Amino acid sequence: MSAQAGRACPLSYRYGAGALRTCPERHAATLYVVGGLYGNLPALETVLALAAGESGPVTLCFNGDFNWFDVDDAGFAAINRTVLEHDALLGNVEAELLAPGDDAGCGCAYPTHVDNGTVERSNRIHARLKATAQRHPDIVARLQRLPMLCRYRVGGLAVGVVHGDAESLAGWRFDVAALDDPGNRPWLEAAFAESGVDVFASTHTCLPALRTFDLGGRRHAVVNNGAAGMPNFRGERAGLITRIGTAPGPHPVLYGARLRGVHLDALPVAYDQASWEQAFLANWPAGSEANVSYFRRIHDGADFLREEAARPERL
Repeated sequence: MSAQAGRACPLSYRYGAGALRTCPERHAATLYVVGGLYGNLPALETVLALAAGESGPVTLCFNGDFNWFDVDDAGFAAINRTVLEHDALLGNVEAELLAPGDDAGCGCAYPTHVDNGTVERSNRIHARLKATAQRHPDIVARLQRLPMLCRYRVGGLAVGVVHGDAESLAGWRFDVAALDDPGNRPWLEAAFAESGVDVFASTHTCLPALRTFDLGGRRHAVVNNGAAGMPNFRGERAGLITRIGTAPGPHPVLYGARLRGVHLDALPVAYDQASWEQAFLANWPAGSEANVSYFRRIHDGADFLREEAARPERL
């Protein structure tokens, strides 16, 4: 494993915003974007129940990193076989399961503000997951067929679904800090122009964001669901998914926006916390890499506020 493992972004991850313009466009009245499931089977069951509670058909798109903590064979098989019944994209976790070597480690391309300990533990988590995946060649073969991005038409909106950002599978420019950086505005304008989409829906950064922008006289949005399979806010234990629909849905909404009549909503995923903690600890007991990096967040919530995810003045 190279010295840059976990921080480097493999060239194979780069597709460029223009790739979304030529993607076949799929139509959906209601689209659930489910990023960062991280092997949480109770969260997956909750997402399916939310979809079943809608009045009409729902398209589910799992936009990467649906694997992570699921290093047990039964959990890995259950997560992947269910997810792969729906639309799915590669995340860096899945992409590195397919890589012949381990030079990129977990493939997260962590920025400099993430400490080395976290990066090193993530590489070791991924190495253990990769060993599990190698015992399931049928699932790996199906993962190999997944794309890195997808385009949808929801009402009057063209929606580009990615894992990272407009340019790269592991890009961080849809992180809250990047979205709020005025220096990032020219890049955003170019990304929307080159892709031809009205909305980017992403995950990867593990913390949620919803921002709208007036670009060239037309309103656009970036919506990042953070994590479906882990808590996203301080003192809260629910995961989060993005619902994009031509009509309002039947479920509680934490925050949202409307863009040309289409609803962009963050739905909480209130999974069975006790069951998930039990399953997590069976694979990752105290002192293990994932426990050190993630258990506090799983048990107590993320060190992040709803107000940081969606600020009213930006909606």
